[in-house]
Amino acid sequence: MSYLIQIVASFLAAVVVLTLHEFAHAFVAWKCGDPTAKFNGRMTLNPLRHFDPIGLVLFAVAGFGWAKPVPVNPNNFKHYRSGCFWTSAAGVIVNYLSAFLFCPLFLLVSRYLAGNTYGHQLIYYTAYYLYACSLSFCVFNLLPFYPLDGFRIVDALNKKRGKVYRFLRDYGYYVLLGLILLNILARYIPLLGYIDVLGYLMDFAVGILGWPIERLWLLIFR
Repeated sequence: MSYLIQIVASFLAAVVVLTLHEFAHAFVAWKCGDPTAKFNGRMTLNPLRHFDPIGLVLFAVAGFGWAKPVPVNPNNFKHYRSGCFWTSAAGVIVNYLSAFLFCPLFLLVSRYLAGNTYGHQLIYYTAYYLYACSLSFCVFNLLPFYPLDGFRIVDALNKKRGKVYRFLRDYGYYVLLGLILLNILARYIPLLGYIDVLGYLMDFAVGILGWPIERLWLLIFR
């Protein structure tokens, strides 16, 4: 039953994290001059407008997933390059800020709502996954593989279109799927853990980005 509760909690957290991420893209695009996402009903906190079913299930089960891409027409931006950059970066920025806010929620739940009932466990794991998923989704989307935000940020900042750029644009999606599949298989086949590049990278980056958040809030609560 505990495992089932964790799955439900991770699903609820994924709903919140993905919705905030996609809303941020749509809102910033609108503020930069492009109303495409707004006209397509994506500038909303209604999660049903953002979900890709497969991406949501993968996020809840594996910790990596995606939502429906927010439609953007960069030609509408008041300033093309800055509009592309901030619209691309909006999702990961909001996820990092939400991780900063969800961390104290998890600490409070851990301290004052600890218990062995199913309700206590659901609240505990939901609070934990809200923090953990916000942080991991922020890091995951910074990877420079198309169609993740990391690639779009690189695209906005880099005027050159060399071989590396073309490889990431044309084959990044398949590389990303391969890395996700390897990470999932490594959880059941221990030997694959030695070549789980995505797992190593995520653990390292999440640890680096999560450290200041956790240190600050632990200092405050002490």
